[in-house]
Amino acid sequence: MKRLSQYFFRGLIAFLPVALTVYVLILFVTWAERSAMALLRPVTGDFYLPGLGIALGALLIVGLGVLISLPSAPRLLSWVELPFTNLPVVKSIYSSLKNFADYFAPHAQDTQQVVLLTMPGSELSTVGLITRQSMQGLPKGLSALDDRVAVYLPMGYMIGGYTVFVPRSWTTPLDMSVEEAMRMALIAFMASGKGKAE
Repeated sequence: MKRLSQYFFRGLIAFLPVALTVYVLILFVTWAERSAMALLRPVTGDFYLPGLGIALGALLIVGLGVLISLPSAPRLLSWVELPFTNLPVVKSIYSSLKNFADYFAPHAQDTQQVVLLTMPGSELSTVGLITRQSMQGLPKGLSALDDRVAVYLPMGYMIGGYTVFVPRSWTTPLDMSVEEAMRMALIAFMASGKGKAE
């Protein structure tokens, strides 16, 4: 019975990531196809090519990227963001998500850094992301912290995280991309089994 339960959990662990990924992809494809049909059917009638929704969705995203890259885009975006940045509860959620997304944007490549955080005299280390190289621009109590960096410590399975302000000397840069660090944090740095000793 114990062996059977082990097989079950091994199968479940192998199945869940694939199943969730496929499920999210199906949701996206279904939504894109349904939206494309609703937009094109009045024009094309019964004629419709499967996959047109995905192609139109990709074109829409590329078009949005081009639009945002225009010199006048910041002013237009400020008008679009107006409702999201002025409503009390929505403002907090939108600002947090936007700042988090901006951290992964291509223009932020220079500020992205994965580090190993170790407090002097301690053998405990944790992986974090430097989110701020300087305390300038922060409230008075924080801006007075000289030679400190803000390090975000993601928690396993992305249930949250902590931001700590530590001396720069406590951090050691790691040869790891932000995406890889977040992916590893998502699974709590669990071993994949590839690096096991023979």
